[in-house]
Amino acid sequence: MLQKLLTEIVISIAGKQAEQIVGLLDGEKYVNEFIIAKKLNLTINQTRNILYKISDEGLVSFIRKKDKRKGWYTYFWKIEVLKSLEFLKDSIMKKMEQVRHQIKSRELKEFYSCETCNIEFNEESALVHNFTCNECGNIVARKDNAPAIKEYTKELEKLKRELELVDEELKIEREKVEKKKLKGIKKEEKIKLKEKEETKKKRALLREKAKKEKKPEKKSAKSSKKVTKKKK
Repeated sequence: MLQKLLTEIVISIAGKQAEQIVGLLDGEKYVNEFIIAKKLNLTINQTRNILYKISDEGLVSFIRKKDKRKGWYTYFWKIEVLKSLEFLKDSIMKKMEQVRHQIKSRELKEFYSCETCNIEFNEESALVHNFTCNECGNIVARKDNAPAIKEYTKELEKLKRELELVDEELKIEREKVEKKKLKGIKKEEKIKLKEKEETKKKRALLREKAKKEKKPEKKSAKSSKKVTKKKK
């Protein structure tokens, strides 16, 4: 389901040509753009154009590495799953708002149509043209808005179901991100604790070394006193 949703996003941004790119991009590791181009059977420039379009929306990220021998840069790409899902959710919500607006408009306003030209007019436009078609001159007929409302309601329900699926995937992805963050924090804490313990050990060794260096000095001082007493 996740791949299907991501593919939907990519197609909406970069077109049908980009359909297969989601299956090639990893959400964890960066993928060489030449490998992507080869598997898509496209030139490197065509592949980059697709990736740049998706990148403009912030849905893919990249790193680049310089070829030491040839001197040019190769780009490695990764899909940003969480950002992509958030982008899709925002897109669905906008569509839902548009559909709700259409339903409300059909419920409150009257519409007219020319059966010959199949052109629709809202009430204001029909009044301006004296309820005649501006194309053929025939009188326009008042439309029954019920079928249109029914279709828009179906579309709204479909979008609601799609939004639920996106929310489910978002929840999973956010949990993954949170786990990754916690793992990183624990790893960092472990490193800091190890460094702290090593610092303690070093300090303890230095103190021990300092004590050992001081002890012989005291002995030599006592022995010198004894020698001076004997001489007297």
